[in-house]
Amino acid sequence: MTTLPNRPHTALLVIDVQNGVVAGSHNRDSVIANINTLVGRARTEDVPVVWVQHSSDELKPDSESWQYVPDLVRLDAEPLVPKRYFDSFEDTGLEAVLAERGVGRLVVTGAQTDACIRATLHGAFVRGYDVTLVGDAHTTEDLSEYGAPAPQQVIAHTNLYWRWQTAPGRRAGTVDTEEVTFAAPDAD
Repeated sequence: MTTLPNRPHTALLVIDVQNGVVAGSHNRDSVIANINTLVGRARTEDVPVVWVQHSSDELKPDSESWQYVPDLVRLDAEPLVPKRYFDSFEDTGLEAVLAERGVGRLVVTGAQTDACIRATLHGAFVRGYDVTLVGDAHTTEDLSEYGAPAPQQVIAHTNLYWRWQTAPGRRAGTVDTEEVTFAAPDAD
């Protein structure tokens, strides 16, 4: 039901599952396993898999911390979008990659829940995309020493509020890995 014309397709977005981002993240291994499951299903169903990779002072390009975790393997034909801001659309080529593939619906996975995941969810939604968050395929580190809730609470809260996100002409929602469908839901 996206508001983007002529964009009937879905893409799987894998955001920042890099060594330095997920090293100490909550449920790291199970989240990566769920993302791997979704990547395999997307490939089988001929759904575009789009990878996003963050760079910063802490994540210098070509450093070990900047690299994607070895558990996830991107195919050469799958786009890799570099970024420097939390929102994966901000000053990147993501919109062009998605437009070229006729994508109007995103299935979002990755890290960190309270930064790049949230920013990208909102960034996509305000740009007219339908956006599904995979509730057991995103994670964050423990930032409670800075006043944040525990990681499991951050994840649960994000899953809760995204499940009920609404706007005219767009759909949002949260599902677990086993519930993901790459087919666009019927229009209301």
